[in-house]
Amino acid sequence: MFTGIVEEVGRVVAFVEAPAAWSLELAAAKVPDGVALGDSVAVNGCCLTVAGFGPGRIQFDVLGETRRLTNFAQLAPGDPVNLERSLRADSRLGGHFVTGHIDLLGRVEVFEARGKDHYLRVRAPDGFARYLVYKGCVAVDGISLTVAEVKGDTFAVWLIPTTLAVTNVAAKKPGDGVNLEFDLLAKYVEKLSGGWDS
Repeated sequence: MFTGIVEEVGRVVAFVEAPAAWSLELAAAKVPDGVALGDSVAVNGCCLTVAGFGPGRIQFDVLGETRRLTNFAQLAPGDPVNLERSLRADSRLGGHFVTGHIDLLGRVEVFEARGKDHYLRVRAPDGFARYLVYKGCVAVDGISLTVAEVKGDTFAVWLIPTTLAVTNVAAKKPGDGVNLEFDLLAKYVEKLSGGWDS
């Protein structure tokens, strides 16, 4: 379980296909010092299991399915990625409950400065906007954000300077894929009300 409050931005060192899985190696200053083998770390919002680490680096095994369903397929050496260690029971809960289970890939439609503020609009695949409500929560590349508007299959958020400074969102441009995780409560309500087939 995570909160969507990014701890630091790491950099991709390598992302290669290994015999057993895809291997993702990252460079980071803070996160590798506080992990153990088997720990969970959110990478661009996707919960991954620590398979190796050392001073200033951390490594994960990635399933082909994970690579296919997230923006990991676009990762290249040097790319910035948002990192968050799993939530501790004795820590403050900022953001909102984020599982690290990516629902799908969205696409940036608009990202621009509007006065002193920054506006980000993302298109979700058809039909998924039902999980979005005005002033509700959404995680975009693992960043806990508040929904400012919903129009059709798009939603928009406003970004504060701190978010631009401490996450990878400032590097996004129209057309980029972003990992989306919708509010868990909305999905359970839909399931319990008979909205899902299974």
